Amino acid sequence: MKRRMGSALPREPGRDLIREPRGVWRERLQEWIAGVPGFGWQAAMSTAGDGVSGTSFQLPPGVYPRPGDSALPALQMPSPSVDRVESAITGSSAWLVDRQHQDGYWVAELEADTTLESYFILFRTFFGKRDDPRIPKYAKVLRESMLPDGAWSNYAHGPVEISVSVLSYFALKVAGVSAEEPDMQRARDAILGLGGATKANTYTKFHLAWFDQYGWEHVPAIPPEMMFIPTIAPINIYEMSSWSRTIFVSLSVICALKPVCPLPPECHVDELFVGGREHADLSLPRTKEALSWTNFFLLTNKALKIAEKFPIQAARRAAVKKAEKWIIERFEASGGLGAILPAMMNSVMALKVLGYADDHPVMVEGLRELDALEIYDPADDSIRIQPCHSPVWDTSISTYALLQCGFDPDGEPIRKAVNWMLAREVKRPGDWQIKNPAPPGGWYFEFANEFYPDVDDTIMVMMALRWATSPGARQEVEDAIARGLIWVRGMQNEDGGWASFDRDNDKAFLCKVPFADHNAMIDPTTADITSRTLEMLATIAPATYNSQHPIVSRAIDFLKRDQCKDGSWFGRWGVNYLYGTPQVLRGLNLIGEDMSQPYVRKAVNWLVSVQQPDGGWGERCDTYENPARKGLGPSTPSQSAWALIGLLAAGEGNGASVRSGIEYLLKRQTPEGTWEEDEWTGTGFPRVFYLKYHYYRHYWPLMALGQYRRFLLGRRP
Repeated sequence: MKRRMGSALPREPGRDLIREPRGVWRERLQEWIAGVPGFGWQAAMSTAGDGVSGTSFQLPPGVYPRPGDSALPALQMPSPSVDRVESAITGSSAWLVDRQHQDGYWVAELEADTTLESYFILFRTFFGKRDDPRIPKYAKVLRESMLPDGAWSNYAHGPVEISVSVLSYFALKVAGVSAEEPDMQRARDAILGLGGATKANTYTKFHLAWFDQYGWEHVPAIPPEMMFIPTIAPINIYEMSSWSRTIFVSLSVICALKPVCPLPPECHVDELFVGGREHADLSLPRTKEALSWTNFFLLTNKALKIAEKFPIQAARRAAVKKAEKWIIERFEASGGLGAILPAMMNSVMALKVLGYADDHPVMVEGLRELDALEIYDPADDSIRIQPCHSPVWDTSISTYALLQCGFDPDGEPIRKAVNWMLAREVKRPGDWQIKNPAPPGGWYFEFANEFYPDVDDTIMVMMALRWATSPGARQEVEDAIARGLIWVRGMQNEDGGWASFDRDNDKAFLCKVPFADHNAMIDPTTADITSRTLEMLATIAPATYNSQHPIVSRAIDFLKRDQCKDGSWFGRWGVNYLYGTPQVLRGLNLIGEDMSQPYVRKAVNWLVSVQQPDGGWGERCDTYENPARKGLGPSTPSQSAWALIGLLAAGEGNGASVRSGIEYLLKRQTPEGTWEEDEWTGTGFPRVFYLKYHYYRHYWPLMALGQYRRFLLGRRP
């Protein structure tokens, strides 16, 4: 299988962005960012390890603190031996190192549902290239992914999902597949059984509208005039999540111009509307309650639709121009707008309808980055599409896992990984600076995405760098970690926790906007990122950050409020409660929380209660729809590893659950040193978009084994 990787754009020479304060106002600003009176710029730098004499980072203590006797019974059989664990780690480490890119990074395929291949079929067609030889190769993936009973799901082993199915069916017809073929008939029946095309989400309807398969008058209005709304207003583009912002600013340009790409009749999808398109009710659904945010925004949408018929042309042109400028500015030092597929594609389409030629430098760059998302598989002559690349995430976790297993921090693999990560540090302001006045710092997820660093990647890179480099050994590492720490502290939300890309991006009523049914309109605090931030703080500066520190205590208060009644925690970025719960336990332990407290033991008991008979743990994406299904899926290596990491953090290394969980991993390791996993355990947008990280099956089990080895040796996991 050939992977076509995107390449990072050259980084501009960095300038020192951390300077001595020039006045008291800067000191007060930093106190406000930190939320701690008296903790100003110089104090932040001294605890962050900026090279000031007498200050440095420290590794966590070497002895693993047990909170007391385990509440769980020990197995009668002995625990897996150190030799067996060492052997598994050796094989797994070798497998991972063999797959490191020569430049120092790791990146695996990032798999998602068939909307991605559908997007590419429609995109090529929109650009007048319906005869593109790649289209049949995309279509092959669609046909092979169809469920036996017809239509498509949005995750492995899931049920039919209406929006994915409508878009995939339409794309196949555009690709030349006849509606009379048996599998297409089954797909059509399944779609009609779910209510037809009108039940799809609005983003799918926009794609239909581009080809005159859904009336523009029946899709939500996304006025480009929103670009004029000031940031002090309760509704503005910076109150949307970063990914929604990049998607909808581009889409507002397209909606303003309402392009239509005609298709021959055999590509039409009237048959997907119950009773036929001419009889279908295409209006946006209202709620039963007379007074609701949904109905309010629907009335607003009607008003906008009326206004579109009598536009103020000068204002509309100025708004489109402002959106155009905003889009192009964010192409710089990025792998396409936002470096994620929907925004990347929408931005190129927006520029196309604005009249940009395909050979314009901005278009060439945008098209090149989209092409880089393709993976050609010669085995069946197909092309799969990735939503983005994940090299910073894969590299930081791989490095962190190897180091926890005792891998040589001075060896070439780690040295190259450290250098590669350092070169991807963010050195310029981005959208985050609207609410976080800290200087630039941190890391992004992809090969290049300077405008959009995120907290999760930043803290994972910081921990990998700390484990790889002794305090004070390398000044550029200390400086990068220091800048990252200040940036992350500035991202703490008012509720005490951390989100992904923005601060205090949590206006829930925006989720009722008609075009917000992708279930990710905002970027609120999450337990998984909050607790991993605690893990980072304990790793970077354990002498400063403990459970009594004001920043930490606010975060712990949030975690207590966010805990489910059964003791588990919701997982926003991984599936699901088996992702959130263990990460919280690890963060709490490392930051010095008393792990014998009832709320902690409740979480431990929940983890133990959902362990499978085979010793592993598993959970499917259906838990986002039905929490009663939490912990009930088939066991997977990645989720079993997460559970083990959580239980080890809670002091259960000698317990029955940990021993049987380690046995599960050891017995299922392949002769090549890895693990197999066909379940999807990554989350994009809960209930809408899920991911399969192809290295999750490997580096998380490796990390769990490394932490268990450290436990057996009497060291802190």
